[in-house]
Amino acid sequence: MGITDCHVHINPVWEMRPEARAILGTKGIGAEVEAFDRSPGRFLEYLDQCGVERAVLVNYVAPEIVGYTEKANAFVVDYASANPDRLIAVGSVRPTHAEPGREVERLARAGLRGIKLHPPHQLFRPNDYLTDLPGLRSIYEACQRLGLPVIVHTGTSVFPGARNRFADPMFVEDVAIDFPDLTIVLAHGGRPIWMRSATFLARRFDRVFLEISSIPPSRLLEYFPDLERMAAKVLFGSDWPGPGVEDIAKNLAGIRGLPIAADAKERILSRNAERVFPRRSV
Repeated sequence: MGITDCHVHINPVWEMRPEARAILGTKGIGAEVEAFDRSPGRFLEYLDQCGVERAVLVNYVAPEIVGYTEKANAFVVDYASANPDRLIAVGSVRPTHAEPGREVERLARAGLRGIKLHPPHQLFRPNDYLTDLPGLRSIYEACQRLGLPVIVHTGTSVFPGARNRFADPMFVEDVAIDFPDLTIVLAHGGRPIWMRSATFLARRFDRVFLEISSIPPSRLLEYFPDLERMAAKVLFGSDWPGPGVEDIAKNLAGIRGLPIAADAKERILSRNAERVFPRRSV
């Protein structure tokens, strides 16, 4: 099995708000990354250099905080169409959409393979369908029915305007209970505050997975001391080219160097992703 990077940011960076892009600019995100965003072929060459077979391209709609609009969905669907066996398109539907469930269905027909929620940037809790966001229920119902995983950002964000009170992974517990057949990915594993909560959820629910993107590999065992024992529920993700993530290959090298069993590494890097993002049927 090839390696799947379950969290890569190939996004329409030209849509970003200046203050959001300024943060990335301080981390060395510049013209080279935008060139990848405009050329699937160039990005696939980079994946080959890193030794990665597949990449999950995480996009979401958050015009108020980051700047991305609904155009991000069309962008990622078109981008992934260059090689849909290797590029997995993930987009977003806002709960306030007039018909959120039907929009999920439309995007799935177009080629979307998953839905991303970013509570600190989209400014709602994942369980707000219980109160004032009934559209969230429609999104979860559609994803459960269609077999689309939902990736939920858990953990802090330093982008201007981000509201980190929405980032606690425990808000996902209601979702896992109310939608038992929905696959949920806890992006970033709740770092750097809620790692124990994220671990608890991944252990409690069969369809909840812990994804370790944006965490330096050298600190993984500090953040997740039971990483080896729970390897069957962990997904590799880099968060490249996000702040602090210099290179996908360096992240891979760090994980390969961890003092855990080879079988655990294989699960984290390859096998678990086959369950969450199954290969397209021929």
